[in-house]
Amino acid sequence: MLRFNLISLGCAKNLVDSEVMLGSLAENGWQLVDTPEDADLMLLNTCGFLQSAVEEAIEEILELAKIKQQISGKKLVVIGCLVQRYKEMLVENLPEVDLFIGTEGAGSIARLVAPLYNEEKTSDRVVLPPKFLMDSSLSRIITTPGKRAWLKITEGCNNRCAYCMIPSIRGNLRSRTIEDLACESVNLERQGVKELSLIAQDSTAYGDDLGGEVDLELLLKKLLTATSIPWIRLLYLYPSGISDELLQLMAENPRIVPYLDIPFQHVSDRVLAAMNRRYTSEILYRLLEKVRYYLPDIALRTTFLVGFPGETEKEFMEIESFLKRTLIDHVGVFRYANEEGCPSERFAGQLPEDEKRRRSDHLLLLQADLSKKIQKKYLGKVEDVLVEGVSRETDLLLEGRTRYQAPEVDGCVYINDGVANPGDIVKVKISETQIYDLVGGIV
Repeated sequence: MLRFNLISLGCAKNLVDSEVMLGSLAENGWQLVDTPEDADLMLLNTCGFLQSAVEEAIEEILELAKIKQQISGKKLVVIGCLVQRYKEMLVENLPEVDLFIGTEGAGSIARLVAPLYNEEKTSDRVVLPPKFLMDSSLSRIITTPGKRAWLKITEGCNNRCAYCMIPSIRGNLRSRTIEDLACESVNLERQGVKELSLIAQDSTAYGDDLGGEVDLELLLKKLLTATSIPWIRLLYLYPSGISDELLQLMAENPRIVPYLDIPFQHVSDRVLAAMNRRYTSEILYRLLEKVRYYLPDIALRTTFLVGFPGETEKEFMEIESFLKRTLIDHVGVFRYANEEGCPSERFAGQLPEDEKRRRSDHLLLLQADLSKKIQKKYLGKVEDVLVEGVSRETDLLLEGRTRYQAPEVDGCVYINDGVANPGDIVKVKISETQIYDLVGGIV
């Protein structure tokens, strides 16, 4: 039996592709092993969205190449966004890699790597399969802890943000059918999943390519009736795509957790227009008022991109004013970086790296102070917590999350009293609040 090891880099959407690859290989007789050293096939699923991700992927390839050189007979295969974006350069500069596969190869990975181990060998080192959209019939091995899973509802994106390479890497929007997503959700529930996080490049665009009445609200209604999964979470929503109907649906159905992840990217009207984002600062303020009207206890996450070409100090400080006024629960801040092929690469007013870093650090420090105060609202409250397992900090504590904390990006709850198993949803009385995390015991 051939053995393989898989390393997955990048976002949750990439991880779903990796889980499909795990299922495909296992179904075709491969055995998963824990380390590249023990594998016949070393498989790396890459991200190529940002330059930092590209550098991380190249470093990982070189480390795997060292292992390949030291232990004969191994094959090294690289798949994903990095290949889709830089295929020619990779083939020329990385002869150690046996096969490069584009982003659309996850579902057919077992077939694609087979020629490396039989008489069908070809001279082609790059395979770019046709457009792929996963479906519920594919084997998928869940790797996330604590009985949670990602549900990828679309591929690609029709937005054309000036700084983003996703459409050129992943293609245009392709939505899965409601029936297929419901079928996968039922399968995930049978595996014990307690939290289902819907992900896409833009979740509010779901169904735009399917025509008719298909949209995110209709999908959610189907998931609510087809499953009894207690927590359904919405991530990556475009600000101007959030409807009153969606908020009303959330208000009426507590199984859709009171949490929204809405990347704003900026609040200056001029910068937003330069980014090709289809909304204004006024729209964002009105949106937050509307969201909190329907869902007074909601937790919100957003991200900002600072140092965009031409961003003035005054425009940057608009973000500070916005944060102070709106008190967003969870905020991520990224420094703008030129990405080869993006329109913004050619924009005037490129800012020096130290200035981007100063602006990023300033906002993160501000948000830390705000978050410390925002977190106080949980002190003394009893909250439902999904237990993920023993804490990463110490085996003396359990670790979990409330409905107001998304996996992997927000803080967590450290449980210092009581006994529970991964996947349990328990009631925890919050006895201490930190900048991002909460502490409490099971009631």
